Amino acid sequence: QVQLVESGGGLVQPGGSLRLSCAASGIVFSIRDMGWYRQAPGKQRELVAVITSGGSANYADSVSGRFTITRDSARKTVYLQMNSLKPEDTAVYYCNAEIRSIAGWSKYWGQGTQVTVSS
Repeated sequence: QVQLVESGGGLVQPGGSLRLSCAASGIVFSIRDMGWYRQAPGKQRELVAVITSGGSANYADSVSGRFTITRDSARKTVYLQMNSLKPEDTAVYYCNAEIRSIAGWSKYWGQGTQVTVSS
């Protein structure tokens, strides 16, 4: 079964940095777009960043200039480098990917990783 396994969350002070990782496991034939979403308490889940199979990235205005999304096709992994973190970045971060496996194309979600920005 295909899984997206996230890591890298934690507690950081404002202005700090974290790097999130999300690796696809299982039988993965190919991957199209990969992205990061976040959901803060009481708020709707929102797109943070997305990267296409061709490497083109787009960001939410709130994180542009601070976050960088990258992907490593060989490792089937997407990363989110988060710099200059703010308290409003506190949320559960989820990765997402469209993956072709044995049964064809499907969207998958990571389990979520907590990012807390607080002094």
